[in-house]
Amino acid sequence: MDGKERVIFHIDVNSAFLSWEAVYRLYHLGGTVDLRKEVSAVGGDMAMRHGIILAKSIPAKKYHIKTGETILEARQKCPNLMLVPPNYRLYEQCSKAFMDILRKYSPSVEQYSIDEAFVDMTGTEKLWGAPMEAANRLKNEIRDTLGFTVNIGISENKLLAKMASDFEKPDRVHTLWKSEIRKKMWPLPVCDLFFVGRATAKKLFSLGIQTIGQLAQADPAVLKSHLKKHGEVIWAFANGMDISVVQSEPPANKGYGNSTTIAFDVVDASTAKLVLLALAETIGARLRAAGARAEVIAVGIKLHDLSYVSHQMMLRNATNITIEIHHWACQLFDELWDGRAIRHLGIHTSRIRDGLDMRQLDMFETVDYEKLERMDAAVDQIRKRYGNDSVMRAAFIGRPIDHMSGGISREKRTVDYKKIQVN
Repeated sequence: MDGKERVIFHIDVNSAFLSWEAVYRLYHLGGTVDLRKEVSAVGGDMAMRHGIILAKSIPAKKYHIKTGETILEARQKCPNLMLVPPNYRLYEQCSKAFMDILRKYSPSVEQYSIDEAFVDMTGTEKLWGAPMEAANRLKNEIRDTLGFTVNIGISENKLLAKMASDFEKPDRVHTLWKSEIRKKMWPLPVCDLFFVGRATAKKLFSLGIQTIGQLAQADPAVLKSHLKKHGEVIWAFANGMDISVVQSEPPANKGYGNSTTIAFDVVDASTAKLVLLALAETIGARLRAAGARAEVIAVGIKLHDLSYVSHQMMLRNATNITIEIHHWACQLFDELWDGRAIRHLGIHTSRIRDGLDMRQLDMFETVDYEKLERMDAAVDQIRKRYGNDSVMRAAFIGRPIDHMSGGISREKRTVDYKKIQVN
């Protein structure tokens, strides 16, 4: 390998949520059963309609249990599946400790998700040794310090490093240099390639393309005719082409949104609008925390039969005011809803502007927006200091709706281990 080549690591926690839960139970709760060695999974609450598999153990793979399938489907495959509830507060703490170790090895770390990251290791050989040596050292430090294992993929670019980290698991280091693509990547099924989902794979199969190598050697013009721009992208990926760089600072958000699955079917507008208010609370707080305002608001509704409809509008003035976001969301809802039972609601914003107040004056306007902004700022400060539940609108008192909905649901944020049996 040319010493001037970039060296990129992709580090991926093995069965992250399950591993973190297992380590916490073993080392902090006195547990004796290692979930990673059992047929086990982390899953949501079926009663709250969050009943899907979020992470699974390696032994669960032999039962063909898949992340994202329902708990009901998983139990049909394995009635004795050991299921544990999610604890996102724990996962955030584990993720932070994981990222802190990565930043010891290089200042250029891009957190790709809660349990994976890219690290640019170019030019660190004198500190940590050759790429394989450095990767093994990093992998072992994470295992010995934090108790869980990772896979590390090594290559000249992010795409190939990510592909390499998906090779044999767990607790492994793999290389996928460009010179190794033909041997290591081209024989793999085309559905294993990054950015090739089910629909794309189906189209590729219809073209007689079964492996990544066949995709790499296909005519890009033919791929473009069937898959448009996406065809060119995956052809480049199949040939190991990727010019993206490791970004230590995340790019500015292009939109802010939250949605929530409701524990019961909503059949009246007043309840639906209360849910929208709860979503506006969290979205408004996120916009203000980022010093941003949104110019476009959209509302999405998933009905009881799982069909989905959405509608959006451009505002006259970009905003981050909770009540204003709610007002326009309700207007969109009234235009969109046909009276059928609602299972899921969401508010999404886009056309993000900086936080400078550029509101266009209207001589007929009666709303004191400056006062509303001061009120939101005061509420944000109180919640930041004393917790989200320290201030609640009276409309939510006695109602079965979380007053700050969306994102990670309340029952997933933490677990009361005193109420469950830890083996």
